[in-house]
Amino acid sequence: MKNTSNSTQSSPSTTQKNGWWVLVSIGTFAFMSNLDSSIVNIAMPIMAKELHVPMNQIEWVVSAYLIILSALLLFFGKLGDLYGKVKVFRIGTVVFLAGSFISGLQINFPVLLIGRAIQGIGAAMTLSNTYGITTSTFGVKERGRAMGFVGTFVALGAIAGPGLGGLILSQLSWGYIFWVNLPFGIFAIILGAIVMPKSYQTTGKGIDWFGFINFALLIFGLFLGVFLGQEIGYTKPLPLILFAIAIVTFWGFIHTEKRTKNPLMPLSMFKIKAFSYGLGAAVLIFLSNFFTVIIMPFYLEDARGLTAGQAGALLIIFPIVMVFAGPIGGWFADHFSQAKVATIGLAIVAFAQALYYFLTLNSPIWVYVIITIVMAVGTGLFQSPNSDIVMSVVPKDQLGSAGSLNALARNIGMISGTALSTSALFIGMSIKAGFHVTTYLPSQPEVFISGMHIAFAISLIIIIGALILSILQGRNVKATDLK
Repeated sequence: MKNTSNSTQSSPSTTQKNGWWVLVSIGTFAFMSNLDSSIVNIAMPIMAKELHVPMNQIEWVVSAYLIILSALLLFFGKLGDLYGKVKVFRIGTVVFLAGSFISGLQINFPVLLIGRAIQGIGAAMTLSNTYGITTSTFGVKERGRAMGFVGTFVALGAIAGPGLGGLILSQLSWGYIFWVNLPFGIFAIILGAIVMPKSYQTTGKGIDWFGFINFALLIFGLFLGVFLGQEIGYTKPLPLILFAIAIVTFWGFIHTEKRTKNPLMPLSMFKIKAFSYGLGAAVLIFLSNFFTVIIMPFYLEDARGLTAGQAGALLIIFPIVMVFAGPIGGWFADHFSQAKVATIGLAIVAFAQALYYFLTLNSPIWVYVIITIVMAVGTGLFQSPNSDIVMSVVPKDQLGSAGSLNALARNIGMISGTALSTSALFIGMSIKAGFHVTTYLPSQPEVFISGMHIAFAISLIIIIGALILSILQGRNVKATDLK
């Protein structure tokens, strides 16, 4: 398995000038783009009340962002390969900040959704090219640490949302959960203009428009069907029609990608087993992590009676630990087997997920803190080695597509985790209560705990699946593939 064939661009043997400052710029947007997928969760009750919309509608503030982001990732990754990863990234930074500003205006619900849609477009432009820029900037000897840096900020953003959102809401109105992006984003844009090269080498191939249309309709059909099904029932006509569209466009997408000369998603990459196993593991760990992101705010605020500020302070523990664990994982990846480090990280995450199962209404808070620290360490050890392998084993003229798939894997995991965690929680609660439950029951907190235990049992199974994929990845990657 060689990754030098069909390559138009060789991997740098040494790190380019200002490489680490380039990482600061792209890492800031990696953090913010993923942060905005989860920070809204803790603010939704307040937003629903102030905007005078029911809870089932306010959920679209999260869903719309994730769906648009996921639908456009492959397209903008391909544009990065064609016209320059840096160019697409820079335009995306401006679009993302414009969407952040609009979202925070607090005018009305339609304006908020428009702002979130613009944010999703900008996030797709930046995230799809983040890993490609990193791989093109750093030599082999430092790429593990560089991926650790990016992976840390990606995971930080995805997990830090509820904690940071709770802290902001304890002092400011909900619009500031979007406006917090502005000063950091402006700083990152200015820094990027100074330190980033004008461009990296590009390919001269065209865009697979049929593939893009099919893929976008697939994502919209599948996840609109999932979220509408949760709201009105999966057997209703509209979700069934959307699922039918997803099935047809999935077939159309695969059919197109097999035959076109310039595929949006080069299916040949999936023949590289180390790439496929790593991508699958990334989907599953983000899916599992989102069980924690979705369920823990309910546990801390509703079941344990903490304020949003207190819950936010506890939820922020995970990203703080990740700040240190991610680079450590990158360092280990540079000095030892990337696959082994990633597998050890997943084993630690599985241990933490098993411990979550034993939390009760009377568990000391320090127990929650210890479990969270353990899980953050495991996640940090996994992220950067896995991303390093995924991005290193593909041909270099497909870095944009590989980076897009890497980002897409995370977002598919987050969307699926949001849907599956709430479904598992409510099913478990309904079994315990003896009737259909779709909300927290203040007079019966034990019902929530029962549902939470079932949800985390499912989450543990998912992580074990990721662990198996990581072991298989280690058996299918060679040191020569990572050059």
